[in-house]
Amino acid sequence: MKKNMGTTDKFIRFIIAAALLIAFFTGAVTGILGYVALAIAAIFILTSFVSFCPLYTLFGANTCKIK
Repeated sequence: MKKNMGTTDKFIRFIIAAALLIAFFTGAVTGILGYVALAIAAIFILTSFVSFCPLYTLFGANTCKIK
């Protein structure tokens, strides 16, 4: 997997994931929507750590400055 996510992109995804996790664990989001938020948060955290987003590959996007 070639890295295709830049530092700013990873930071934004991590912040969104943290907000979704907080919303889930405080009970602000419950039921099916809560589990969807939890899944999205997990995906965002995983893609942030590996610096790779499969959707970016499909759309030809690359926010990583290092080639």
